[in-house]
Amino acid sequence: MRIAVIDLGTNTFHLLIAEVAQQNFDILYKTNVPVKLGEGRINENMIIPAAFNRGIACLEKFAETIKEFKVEQLKATATSAVRSAKNGKDFVEAVLQTCGISIEVISGDDEAELIYQGVKLSGPIKQSSLIMDIGGGSVEFIFCDTEKLLWKKSYNIGAARLAQQFFKSDPINDEDKNALLYHIQIELAALFEKCEQYEPKILIGSAGAFETFAELIIKKKNYPVEIATAKTYAFNYDEYIETAIELLNRNHSERAAMKGMIPLRVDMIVMATLITNYVLGRAKINEIILSTYDLKMGSLAGFL
Repeated sequence: MRIAVIDLGTNTFHLLIAEVAQQNFDILYKTNVPVKLGEGRINENMIIPAAFNRGIACLEKFAETIKEFKVEQLKATATSAVRSAKNGKDFVEAVLQTCGISIEVISGDDEAELIYQGVKLSGPIKQSSLIMDIGGGSVEFIFCDTEKLLWKKSYNIGAARLAQQFFKSDPINDEDKNALLYHIQIELAALFEKCEQYEPKILIGSAGAFETFAELIIKKKNYPVEIATAKTYAFNYDEYIETAIELLNRNHSERAAMKGMIPLRVDMIVMATLITNYVLGRAKINEIILSTYDLKMGSLAGFL
Protein backbone atom coordinates (compact mmCIF):
# COMPACT_ATOMS: atom_id res chain seq x y z
CA MET A 1 0.00 0.00 0.00
CA ARG A 2 1.28 3.46 -0.90
CA ILE A 3 0.96 5.98 1.94
CA ALA A 4 1.46 9.76 2.08
CA VAL A 5 1.98 11.60 5.35
CA ILE A 6 1.80 15.39 5.62
CA ASP A 7 2.96 17.18 8.75
CA LEU A 8 1.86 20.83 8.83
CA GLY A 9 4.27 22.30 11.34
CA THR A 10 4.43 25.91 12.50
CA ASN A 11 7.64 26.58 10.55
CA THR A 12 7.82 23.72 8.05
CA PHE A 13 5.40 21.58 6.05
CA HIS A 14 6.65 18.02 5.43
CA LEU A 15 5.56 15.44 2.87
CA LEU A 16 6.58 11.80 3.10
CA ILE A 17 5.50 9.07 0.67
CA ALA A 18 6.21 5.42 1.45
CA GLU A 19 5.41 1.93 0.24
CA VAL A 20 4.16 -0.12 3.19
CA ALA A 21 4.05 -3.92 3.19
CA GLN A 22 4.03 -6.50 6.03
CA GLN A 23 5.31 -4.27 8.86
CA ASN A 24 8.02 -2.77 6.61
CA PHE A 25 8.25 0.43 4.63
CA ASP A 26 10.35 1.96 1.85
CA ILE A 27 10.48 5.74 1.63
CA LEU A 28 9.85 6.72 -1.99
CA TYR A 29 9.84 10.50 -1.60
CA LYS A 30 10.22 13.16 1.05
CA THR A 31 10.45 16.91 1.07
CA ASN A 32 9.97 19.87 3.39
CA VAL A 33 9.06 23.48 2.71
CA PRO A 34 9.73 26.43 5.08
CA VAL A 35 6.16 27.79 4.94
CA LYS A 36 6.52 29.77 8.22
CA LEU A 37 2.82 29.52 9.01
CA GLY A 38 3.45 31.05 12.44
CA GLU A 39 5.13 34.16 11.05
CA GLY A 40 4.14 37.52 12.48
CA ARG A 41 1.27 36.92 14.89
CA ILE A 42 1.52 33.42 16.34
CA ASN A 43 1.30 34.79 19.90
CA GLU A 44 -1.92 36.56 18.89
CA ASN A 45 -3.24 33.21 17.60
CA MET A 46 -3.56 34.37 13.99
CA ILE A 47 -2.28 33.06 10.67
CA ILE A 48 -1.43 36.20 8.72
CA PRO A 49 -2.63 36.39 5.05
CA ALA A 50 0.86 35.95 3.54
CA ALA A 51 1.48 32.80 5.61
CA PHE A 52 -2.05 31.52 4.90
CA ASN A 53 -1.41 31.84 1.15
CA ARG A 54 2.05 30.24 1.38
CA GLY A 55 0.47 27.27 3.15
CA ILE A 56 -2.18 26.82 0.45
CA ALA A 57 0.40 27.12 -2.36
CA CYS A 58 2.65 24.52 -0.70
CA LEU A 59 -0.20 22.04 -0.22
CA GLU A 60 -1.32 22.47 -3.85
CA LYS A 61 2.14 21.26 -4.90
CA PHE A 62 2.01 18.43 -2.34
CA ALA A 63 -1.37 17.36 -3.80
CA GLU A 64 0.15 17.18 -7.29
CA THR A 65 3.04 15.03 -6.02
CA ILE A 66 0.66 12.72 -4.15
CA LYS A 67 -1.33 12.25 -7.36
CA GLU A 68 1.84 11.53 -9.38
CA PHE A 69 2.85 8.79 -6.92
CA LYS A 70 -0.66 7.22 -7.04
CA VAL A 71 -0.98 7.32 -3.26
CA GLU A 72 -3.74 5.11 -1.82
CA GLN A 73 -4.00 6.56 1.68
CA LEU A 74 -3.17 10.01 3.05
CA LYS A 75 -2.80 11.26 6.61
CA ALA A 76 -2.36 15.02 7.06
CA THR A 77 -1.92 16.46 10.55
CA ALA A 78 -1.71 20.07 11.67
CA THR A 79 -0.13 21.09 14.97
CA SER A 80 0.38 24.20 17.08
CA ALA A 81 0.03 27.07 14.58
CA VAL A 82 -3.28 25.79 13.16
CA ARG A 83 -4.44 24.38 16.50
CA SER A 84 -4.18 27.72 18.29
CA ALA A 85 -5.12 30.08 15.45
CA LYS A 86 -8.51 31.81 15.47
CA ASN A 87 -8.56 31.33 11.70
CA GLY A 88 -7.18 27.78 11.86
CA LYS A 89 -10.53 26.27 10.82
CA ASP A 90 -10.65 28.68 7.87
CA PHE A 91 -7.24 27.40 6.78
CA VAL A 92 -8.33 23.75 7.07
CA GLU A 93 -11.48 24.44 5.04
CA ALA A 94 -9.53 26.38 2.39
CA VAL A 95 -7.07 23.49 2.01
CA LEU A 96 -9.92 20.99 1.56
CA GLN A 97 -11.63 23.17 -1.06
CA THR A 98 -8.46 24.14 -2.95
CA CYS A 99 -6.27 21.04 -2.65
CA GLY A 100 -8.68 18.24 -1.76
CA ILE A 101 -6.60 17.45 1.33
CA SER A 102 -8.44 16.70 4.56
CA ILE A 103 -6.41 17.89 7.56
CA GLU A 104 -6.71 16.52 11.08
CA VAL A 105 -5.86 19.19 13.65
CA ILE A 106 -4.35 17.17 16.48
CA SER A 107 -4.08 18.01 20.17
CA GLY A 108 -0.73 18.57 21.88
CA ASP A 109 -1.23 15.23 23.61
CA ASP A 110 -1.73 13.41 20.31
CA GLU A 111 1.26 15.26 18.85
CA ALA A 112 3.47 14.00 21.68
CA GLU A 113 2.18 10.44 21.16
CA LEU A 114 3.05 10.51 17.44
CA ILE A 115 6.50 11.92 18.18
CA TYR A 116 7.09 9.07 20.64
CA GLN A 117 5.99 6.47 18.06
CA GLY A 118 8.34 8.00 15.48
CA VAL A 119 11.33 8.16 17.82
CA LYS A 120 10.65 4.61 19.00
CA LEU A 121 10.79 3.43 15.37
CA SER A 122 14.35 4.80 15.00
CA GLY A 123 15.60 2.71 17.94
CA PRO A 124 17.45 5.06 20.37
CA ILE A 125 15.46 4.26 23.54
CA LYS A 126 17.93 2.05 25.44
CA GLN A 127 17.21 3.29 28.98
CA SER A 128 15.15 5.86 30.87
CA SER A 129 14.88 8.78 28.44
CA LEU A 130 13.39 12.22 27.95
CA ILE A 131 12.30 12.87 24.36
CA MET A 132 12.14 16.52 23.31
CA ASP A 133 10.71 17.92 20.07
CA ILE A 134 11.22 21.67 19.54
CA GLY A 135 8.67 22.99 17.08
CA GLY A 136 7.89 26.51 16.04
CA GLY A 137 4.68 26.69 18.04
CA SER A 138 5.10 24.08 20.75
CA VAL A 139 7.66 21.84 22.45
CA GLU A 140 6.73 18.26 23.30
CA PHE A 141 8.30 16.31 26.15
CA ILE A 142 7.92 12.56 26.62
CA PHE A 143 9.33 10.41 29.43
CA CYS A 144 9.76 6.77 28.44
CA ASP A 145 11.73 3.65 29.21
CA THR A 146 12.60 0.70 26.97
CA GLU A 147 9.10 -0.74 27.32
CA LYS A 148 6.61 2.13 27.26
CA LEU A 149 5.71 5.80 27.27
CA LEU A 150 5.45 7.02 30.87
CA TRP A 151 4.33 10.66 30.61
CA LYS A 152 3.87 13.26 27.87
CA LYS A 153 2.97 16.91 27.56
CA SER A 154 2.97 19.67 24.95
CA TYR A 155 3.93 23.22 25.93
CA ASN A 156 3.30 26.41 23.93
CA ILE A 157 6.94 27.52 24.09
CA GLY A 158 7.97 26.80 20.50
CA ALA A 159 10.86 28.63 18.88
CA ALA A 160 8.68 30.96 16.77
CA ARG A 161 6.59 31.95 19.80
CA LEU A 162 9.68 32.62 21.92
CA ALA A 163 11.46 34.50 19.13
CA GLN A 164 8.52 36.86 18.60
CA GLN A 165 8.32 37.54 22.34
CA PHE A 166 11.95 37.60 23.52
CA PHE A 167 14.45 37.76 20.63
CA LYS A 168 14.98 41.53 20.53
CA SER A 169 18.81 41.68 20.55
CA ASP A 170 21.27 39.87 18.29
CA PRO A 171 23.47 38.31 19.56
CA ILE A 172 20.87 37.83 22.28
CA ASN A 173 21.80 39.89 25.36
CA ASP A 174 21.53 38.89 29.01
CA GLU A 175 18.30 40.82 29.55
CA ASP A 176 16.45 39.03 26.74
CA LYS A 177 18.03 35.70 27.66
CA ASN A 178 17.02 35.99 31.33
CA ALA A 179 13.47 37.03 30.45
CA LEU A 180 13.14 33.99 28.17
CA LEU A 181 14.63 31.59 30.74
CA TYR A 182 12.35 32.93 33.48
CA HIS A 183 9.37 32.29 31.19
CA ILE A 184 10.56 28.74 30.46
CA GLN A 185 11.20 28.08 34.16
CA ILE A 186 7.59 28.95 35.02
CA GLU A 187 6.11 27.08 32.05
CA LEU A 188 8.08 23.87 32.68
CA ALA A 189 7.66 23.60 36.46
CA ALA A 190 5.61 20.38 36.20
CA LEU A 191 8.14 18.85 33.79
CA PHE A 192 10.97 19.02 36.30
CA GLU A 193 8.82 17.50 39.02
CA LYS A 194 8.41 14.55 36.65
CA CYS A 195 12.18 14.56 36.03
CA GLU A 196 12.73 13.81 39.70
CA GLN A 197 10.23 10.97 39.46
CA TYR A 198 11.50 9.31 36.26
CA GLU A 199 15.22 10.28 36.41
CA PRO A 200 15.97 10.21 32.66
CA LYS A 201 19.57 9.44 31.71
CA ILE A 202 19.42 10.55 28.06
CA LEU A 203 17.85 13.44 26.18
CA ILE A 204 16.58 12.26 22.80
CA GLY A 205 16.09 15.21 20.46
CA SER A 206 13.50 14.59 17.76
CA ALA A 207 14.64 15.89 14.35
CA GLY A 208 14.27 19.64 13.71
CA ALA A 209 16.69 21.78 15.71
CA PHE A 210 18.63 18.71 16.84
CA GLU A 211 19.37 17.83 13.20
CA THR A 212 20.82 21.33 12.82
CA PHE A 213 22.95 20.94 15.97
CA ALA A 214 24.26 17.66 14.53
CA GLU A 215 24.91 19.12 11.06
CA LEU A 216 26.87 22.05 12.53
CA ILE A 217 29.10 19.70 14.51
CA ILE A 218 29.57 17.19 11.67
CA LYS A 219 30.47 19.90 9.15
CA LYS A 220 32.85 21.67 11.55
CA LYS A 221 34.64 18.47 12.56
CA ASN A 222 34.47 16.87 9.08
CA TYR A 223 32.90 13.71 10.46
CA PRO A 224 31.93 11.13 7.80
CA VAL A 225 28.25 11.07 8.80
CA GLU A 226 25.19 11.72 6.61
CA ILE A 227 22.29 12.88 8.78
CA ALA A 228 19.97 12.67 5.76
CA THR A 229 20.30 8.86 5.76
CA ALA A 230 20.93 8.21 9.48
CA LYS A 231 18.21 7.15 11.92
CA THR A 232 20.13 8.40 14.96
CA TYR A 233 23.23 10.37 15.90
CA ALA A 234 24.94 10.30 19.32
CA PHE A 235 26.32 13.70 20.28
CA ASN A 236 29.61 14.25 22.04
CA TYR A 237 28.36 16.39 24.94
CA ASP A 238 31.38 18.75 24.92
CA GLU A 239 30.93 19.31 21.17
CA TYR A 240 27.28 20.17 21.70
CA ILE A 241 28.14 22.70 24.44
CA GLU A 242 30.87 24.24 22.27
CA THR A 243 28.35 24.64 19.42
CA ALA A 244 25.68 26.03 21.74
CA ILE A 245 28.07 28.72 23.02
CA GLU A 246 28.95 29.70 19.43
CA LEU A 247 25.28 29.99 18.47
CA LEU A 248 24.48 32.23 21.43
CA ASN A 249 27.48 34.49 20.88
CA ARG A 250 27.05 35.06 17.12
CA ASN A 251 24.76 37.43 15.26
CA HIS A 252 22.41 36.57 12.38
CA SER A 253 24.94 36.83 9.55
CA GLU A 254 27.60 34.91 11.52
CA ARG A 255 25.16 32.10 12.29
CA ALA A 256 24.00 32.03 8.67
CA ALA A 257 27.61 31.52 7.55
CA MET A 258 28.09 28.42 9.75
CA LYS A 259 28.45 25.24 7.67
CA GLY A 260 25.38 23.06 8.14
CA MET A 261 22.99 25.93 8.95
CA ILE A 262 19.75 26.12 6.97
CA PRO A 263 18.08 29.52 6.39
CA LEU A 264 14.90 28.66 8.30
CA ARG A 265 16.83 28.00 11.53
CA VAL A 266 19.33 30.90 11.56
CA ASP A 267 17.32 32.70 14.25
CA MET A 268 15.09 29.90 15.58
CA ILE A 269 18.19 27.91 16.58
CA VAL A 270 19.01 30.52 19.24
CA MET A 271 15.69 29.83 20.96
CA ALA A 272 16.16 26.07 20.57
CA THR A 273 19.64 26.30 22.08
CA LEU A 274 18.41 28.18 25.15
CA ILE A 275 15.58 25.70 25.77
CA THR A 276 17.86 22.68 25.29
CA ASN A 277 20.57 24.06 27.56
CA TYR A 278 18.04 24.83 30.26
CA VAL A 279 16.48 21.35 30.11
CA LEU A 280 19.89 19.61 30.16
CA GLY A 281 20.94 21.64 33.19
CA ARG A 282 17.75 21.23 35.21
CA ALA A 283 17.40 17.52 34.38
CA LYS A 284 21.13 16.91 35.03
CA ILE A 285 21.52 15.08 31.71
CA ASN A 286 24.81 15.00 29.80
CA GLU A 287 23.99 12.47 27.11
CA ILE A 288 22.15 13.56 23.95
CA ILE A 289 20.97 11.51 20.98
CA LEU A 290 19.32 12.76 17.81
CA SER A 291 16.45 10.75 16.36
CA THR A 292 15.84 11.81 12.76
CA TYR A 293 12.43 10.14 13.04
CA ASP A 294 9.71 12.42 14.37
CA LEU A 295 5.96 13.07 14.11
CA LYS A 296 5.64 12.18 10.42
CA MET A 297 7.35 8.83 11.03
CA GLY A 298 5.00 8.32 13.97
CA SER A 299 2.09 8.87 11.59
CA LEU A 300 3.62 6.37 9.18
CA ALA A 301 4.08 3.86 12.04
CA GLY A 302 0.30 3.85 12.42
CA PHE A 303 0.03 2.10 9.05
CA LEU A 304 2.53 -0.67 9.90
